[in-house]
Amino acid sequence: MQESFSLVIFGATGNLAQLKLIPALYDLAEANLLPEKVSIVGIGRKELSDEEFRQYSNDVLHKPNRHHQHPIKEEVAEKLLEKMHYVSGDIGKKELYEKLDEKLKEDKSCSNRMFYLATYPELYPTVFNHLEETGLNSQKCGFVRVIIEKPIGSDLDSAKKLNQLLAEYYAEDQIYRLDHYLGRETLQNILSFRFANNLFEPMINKDHVDHIQITAAEDFGIGMRGGYYDSVGALKDVGQNHILQMIALATMEAPTSFTNQDVTDKRIKLLKELAPEMDRLVFAQYEGYLNERSVNPDSNNDTFFAFRTHINNKRFEGVPIYVRAGKALKRTVTEITIVFKKDSQHLFSHLNGGKEANMLIYRIQPNEGIVLKFSSKTPGPDFKLQDEYMQYCYRQTAVSLPDPYLRLLVDALRGDQTFFVDAEEVEAQWKFIDPLIAARSKQKLVSYKAGSFGPEEANQIIEADGRKWIEPSVSFCSF
Repeated sequence: MQESFSLVIFGATGNLAQLKLIPALYDLAEANLLPEKVSIVGIGRKELSDEEFRQYSNDVLHKPNRHHQHPIKEEVAEKLLEKMHYVSGDIGKKELYEKLDEKLKEDKSCSNRMFYLATYPELYPTVFNHLEETGLNSQKCGFVRVIIEKPIGSDLDSAKKLNQLLAEYYAEDQIYRLDHYLGRETLQNILSFRFANNLFEPMINKDHVDHIQITAAEDFGIGMRGGYYDSVGALKDVGQNHILQMIALATMEAPTSFTNQDVTDKRIKLLKELAPEMDRLVFAQYEGYLNERSVNPDSNNDTFFAFRTHINNKRFEGVPIYVRAGKALKRTVTEITIVFKKDSQHLFSHLNGGKEANMLIYRIQPNEGIVLKFSSKTPGPDFKLQDEYMQYCYRQTAVSLPDPYLRLLVDALRGDQTFFVDAEEVEAQWKFIDPLIAARSKQKLVSYKAGSFGPEEANQIIEADGRKWIEPSVSFCSF
């Protein structure tokens, strides 16, 4: 980590860099996780000097946003800004890369290099080609790695083409396909909860689990993202990646070792076993979406989806998984709920509340934690049962959760791809999602009121099986 290192950010003045990368770099600097000999080079069309780029970055750090809310230590910021440089030009022209090469050679020493493409995927072929032509991809003087952001393609075919493009220029161990959700502390903790303890894992199977529910809700609309969002929709935006990653981590088999290869192999295996159910699928749009900025007034775009799926393996045979996700819903919450089977023959099953199901809940956000719902005797002379909850809450640790970008950038520096997505995994995700996307064009889009938990049709998906959606509790880990 202390070797000479150059981080080159294409699109350094864009939205992603403002919201995520520059704040994450500050967090790395504050945590003393950046190499001492680091050079950060921003690439962009804007004509800026090094000093102007530093001032721009400083302004970004002091601008509040919902991704970066803690105070800025001026001495940390100043030390970081000193390491930041800028090269302006047209990404499509070779001259820019020649200027970049000169900039990187200024310190007259070998350095490891990481190229972060915070730019449009359509520009990837041009960038990769020019990096190759100008010798910037050479590993004679240190490693070269490249980071690209989701979405990785827009369907299975485009994802394959992008993976083929990447393979023309880089080996798989040089490619870091970043989806920030895999960097979330709460999502990664599912692995430790399941596989570092012997308490619950033996019961996560068809003999004990009745069904699984996943809710990924946001209480806000699309805001200023109309141009992007109206081109993808909710299912492509979060279903193809975040939702499938949650299902995989909650249900995959135990890896033989905690290595990138073993963990990724188990995620891929689970994704390939996941089966879409085309008759249990709903797409919806919140009322008022067509009036949002940059949205086509005739848009047939989904802002909500719900579906049922299942896993084709012996462990989860017959266990349905119900998923719902969308924008402008009742509250912002993301959680996975494992609902255990009810035992109608236990000692207290005849009592009121005696047939309530036990639940294991992974609360991904907000009020992050892990919750177990169980039955307990109500205090008093009569023998009555009531629901109680055991909670592990991150807030109790008094430790703020690291931003996912901090964790993933550190992993990329270390060469650890465990929580990045590889080519086969991306393609497995699209193979599952593509049939659902195809069904969207044939289905009638229903509407729902902003501030609800979605349309009635989503309720019918689960109620047809005699079950109900579990409304996420506002009290979990809320102290």
